[in-house]
Amino acid sequence: MKDMVSKEVFAQFPDYIRGVVVARGIDNRSENPQLLDLLRNAESHAAQDESLKDIKNHPRVANWRRAYSDFGANPNKFHCSIESLSRRARRGDNLPYINTLVAIFNYFSLCHMVPSGGDDLDKVDKKLCLTLAKGNEPFTPLNSDEIEYPALGEVIYVDESKVMCRRWNWRQGEHTKITTATTKVAINVDCLPPVLEDEARTITEKLADLINEFCCGEVTYFLLNASKNAFEI
Repeated sequence: MKDMVSKEVFAQFPDYIRGVVVARGIDNRSENPQLLDLLRNAESHAAQDESLKDIKNHPRVANWRRAYSDFGANPNKFHCSIESLSRRARRGDNLPYINTLVAIFNYFSLCHMVPSGGDDLDKVDKKLCLTLAKGNEPFTPLNSDEIEYPALGEVIYVDESKVMCRRWNWRQGEHTKITTATTKVAINVDCLPPVLEDEARTITEKLADLINEFCCGEVTYFLLNASKNAFEI
């Protein structure tokens, strides 16, 4: 199975870096109290972080708002995942512990202020690709059975038959969602400046360590960038 970012995405966003953690043989079945405490502490820290008071201008949110505008999405209507998580934390909302993997990448996102999300590799059709939409790719939103289609030129994450995530890192699809039964996963770390390659590599390794600590299994990671846009999983 190949994981790739299309050259069209890099042509528009040449400094983009995607960290990818791949884990096999993991245990995602039970809630971990230690991880739940870490997630709650990260939420509490975000709620008190004065740099998030003007969230639109936080450097790790403003970069994504610009990117969304560049591919035609209204950032005031569609918030990237880290802006959505930060806004919830600022309101004092506790994120639900859906399962351990989801708790890990939510905790990780809040700690490092980067978007992160994942897909069950056993539900992926042949490949993973971040690319620009033609507008005819089917998408079923999380916890829905309705089908919708992305806008032409929208950054989407697709396999051979469906969209797995719309607007880069805005909304996860239903078909490849991570559940307690998931044993094989790819989790992405989306990085735009001011997050550069050294930091992207460091934090992706930290995410791999978290998954190994709380889910065990065989865990590896790699980076995709303009000079290496594909990797064979």
